[in-house]
Amino acid sequence: MIYLSRPCIDYREIRSVVRVLKSGWLSGGEKVKEFENKFAEFIGVKYAISLNSCASALQLAIQAQKLKGEIILPSFTFVASANAVINAGCTPRFADIEYGSCNIDPQKIEALINKKTVAIMPVHYAGQSCDMARILAIARKYGLSVIEDSAESLGARFKNKKTGSFGTGCFSFFSTKNITCGEGGMVTTNSRYVWNKVLAYSSHGVERRSSSKRNPNWLREAKYPGYNYRMANILAAIAVTQLAKIEVMNNQRRELARYLSENLKECGELRLPFEEARCYHVYQMYTIKLKPGYGPKRDLFVDYLRKKGIEASVHFYPPLHKQKLYRGYLYPRDCLPITEEVSSNIVTLPLYPKILKRDLNYIIAKIKEALTRNRG
Repeated sequence: MIYLSRPCIDYREIRSVVRVLKSGWLSGGEKVKEFENKFAEFIGVKYAISLNSCASALQLAIQAQKLKGEIILPSFTFVASANAVINAGCTPRFADIEYGSCNIDPQKIEALINKKTVAIMPVHYAGQSCDMARILAIARKYGLSVIEDSAESLGARFKNKKTGSFGTGCFSFFSTKNITCGEGGMVTTNSRYVWNKVLAYSSHGVERRSSSKRNPNWLREAKYPGYNYRMANILAAIAVTQLAKIEVMNNQRRELARYLSENLKECGELRLPFEEARCYHVYQMYTIKLKPGYGPKRDLFVDYLRKKGIEASVHFYPPLHKQKLYRGYLYPRDCLPITEEVSSNIVTLPLYPKILKRDLNYIIAKIKEALTRNRG
């Protein structure tokens, strides 16, 4: 089986975990602090707060800013994005996407803004940044917060600035992401206020204070009902080691993506991923689209690849506005034709830094074989 994704773990992560195990500090500890400091430096922000997931990061990014109202985001995303909006006490408003990048269409955002709108949540799809220049301009025009769902875009850039540094950034360290520690998340921000609030919410609502006679270090008084969303020291040990390899792994992803594209460009039935102008794509996923007219056979196409030992998948289907839980959030006048077309035709192919060229060649051959069969 050629797996969809495989984490790149070696002796360095194992050695780091062993050191933490021997230290006895398995929950909070120095590795958590080290990871947060190095992550903030990598993204180019003042603060980073490690958490147990990106879903928690998104929720706390909203709650920390006391946002109450509608948040505009794409329907073409994983359900965690909208779940975070609901769990933070806000309402999702779904915007359509651009066909090429699969990212939220800035032209569609402005049409959805009303008196209830409080924020925009761009989701950087598959490793490529949204058009942050246009999104930030809209946000400034209407006084809206920007919460970046950067789960799939660690190291991606727009105009040489990394995703997660434009607004309040939210990252994932799930096993399929560009770095992983199994499960984990991060909030990035330049706001000390947001930093302090996310820290408190993630740790049962207890604000951190300097130790003194009036405030001894064992004082743990909750200021508001928070959560236990913290990252464990043992996971941070893995994440620190992974972060040290991020540039190498992202370069490998880009090289492998180029190889796939070069060898699939002759397939007229396919639309291949590409790097938008002003962007630096890190290919957390490599997705192809079957051109309109071929779309109804997409599931057969994926099934064929799987029968041949290729773990192809679909990201994302169904889109959120087509899921029963979120159908009620689509306004009668709203329509998302590009989202529906893309979700019906998109396919995710295996791609990760250590995938072998012979496996890529096999994937390419079986894709061409599947397309030939469907032509008949």
